[in-house]
Amino acid sequence: MKVIEEEINGLKASISQMWALVHQQLYNAGEALLTGDKELAFKVMNRERRVNAFELKIDSDCEDIIALYAPVAIDLRFVLAMYKINTNLERLGDFAESIARFAGNLPDGEPIDPELIKKTRIEEMLKAVLEMMSLTKEAFEKEDSSIASGVFAKDVVVDEINHASASLIADFIETHPGSALSGIFVSGVIRKLERYGDHCTNIAEELIFYLDAKVMKHLGKVDQSLNLTDDNA
Repeated sequence: MKVIEEEINGLKASISQMWALVHQQLYNAGEALLTGDKELAFKVMNRERRVNAFELKIDSDCEDIIALYAPVAIDLRFVLAMYKINTNLERLGDFAESIARFAGNLPDGEPIDPELIKKTRIEEMLKAVLEMMSLTKEAFEKEDSSIASGVFAKDVVVDEINHASASLIADFIETHPGSALSGIFVSGVIRKLERYGDHCTNIAEELIFYLDAKVMKHLGKVDQSLNLTDDNA
């Protein structure tokens, strides 16, 4: 095996580990928010340092491969895509930590009102972004851009929930003034989850660039999923 292949395999392994860590961070942050589990929330906050350490290592590995081995063609696309995906994963880790902080700041013994959770569809939103994360990781491991394309449709659902949330939360606070703090926290979490979805779509775009040499950045989300099967694109 050529040295560059060994380096690229090592980079793949590091990215995969970071992906799994960030996915677990969001899952735990969501559980902490929905159940009021502050111990779990603090665990997420403490593990954020591991995400940051991964980011620094992967950035350094990408830079070393480019500087030392001058990769070309698909190898170069891979390294460039991993460099950008690494940045997006670090931001996803930040969002998970922020959600955990919301959970940690909830008053003791006062989890979020189940009615508010149901009205805002926040559980559905959490499930959608976790599925987006799983799809991107599966696409990466199987090197399959058609799997990555499934992320775009799920982001439409995330955006829909986000857009509907403001009026729902306002109405809830008006009728439940004693739960105003929970309403504010939920509004912040929904905004973080919407941004989480955006970064998952960024990752999907980078995977498609690496695998198919197609630049998806300036295409509409609906068009993106269609163009993946368009041989003339």
